[in-house]
Amino acid sequence: MKHATPPDRSHLSTEKRNPRTMGLDRASVEECVAMLQREDKEAVQAVKRAGKRLSRFISAAEPGFVAGGRLVYVGAGTSGRLGVLDASEAPPTFCVPPGRVVGIIAGGDGALRKSSEGAEDDARGAWAELAGLLLNGNDAVIAIAAGGTTPYALGVFEFCAGLTEGARPVTALLCCVQGEAPLGCDHVISLRTGPEALTGSTRLKAGTATKLALNTISTTLMVRSGRVYENLMVDVRATNDKLRDRAARIVATLTGLTRAECFALLDRAGGEVKTAVVMHRLGADGAGARARLDACGGRLGAALGGGS
Repeated sequence: MKHATPPDRSHLSTEKRNPRTMGLDRASVEECVAMLQREDKEAVQAVKRAGKRLSRFISAAEPGFVAGGRLVYVGAGTSGRLGVLDASEAPPTFCVPPGRVVGIIAGGDGALRKSSEGAEDDARGAWAELAGLLLNGNDAVIAIAAGGTTPYALGVFEFCAGLTEGARPVTALLCCVQGEAPLGCDHVISLRTGPEALTGSTRLKAGTATKLALNTISTTLMVRSGRVYENLMVDVRATNDKLRDRAARIVATLTGLTRAECFALLDRAGGEVKTAVVMHRLGADGAGARARLDACGGRLGAALGGGS
């Protein structure tokens, strides 16, 4: 079977050869580790350089997210897996419903464990899942594509552009190359990581930078929507021993109670850290504490009388 000639991607910085790692195949273990670590530093710097672009996107997405909108990631391969990873970690960390941060990957959930790279060539591959979300103006959709050319990811912009004006989400392209915004894309977040240590292997620097950027986006939106108090994970969902321990330590930090007293208080609060703290600090019962938090939009600082 004869296949069509694919587009030439040799001009992309993520596909170029790295002159600093030309001797990778002859490197000792120590030299290989040193080479990779030297290149990894560039991933951190790339995210730092993109700080203003990240801030602009987050600022645009914030009002809708605070109002109940969703953050949706769409990608293939490593990019898709990183989006699904960030989405899956939001519920236990911030106690948000699973549908508030959504990861869509080419090839479906099976692609998380087994490569399904062929699915990335379908520009309309994510359309059915996007349609099922019934997107609206409070949502934000990020296409993740290291090289900025993946049809599966870029197809989200055509889909969103076809929605009625009030239903169009804020859109962004998160990539690791420099380029123009595709038609229908509101924001380009370019993490210029340069050539990989292993030519074209964007699971390396590009993947690391992408993970850092996704951490920044989701965590900042959670902070801005009141799911963090000081620097404490007060909306943690205590679903296992590690998280129950963390919840008790947070309550102890904010109340001064003993460890045993914290577990007893958490039990009365239904395992809810913020409810437990308000109960203790304001002398309220569980219902009263929840009512106070609801009146303050779930923001612990405001519920305790100290502002947001």
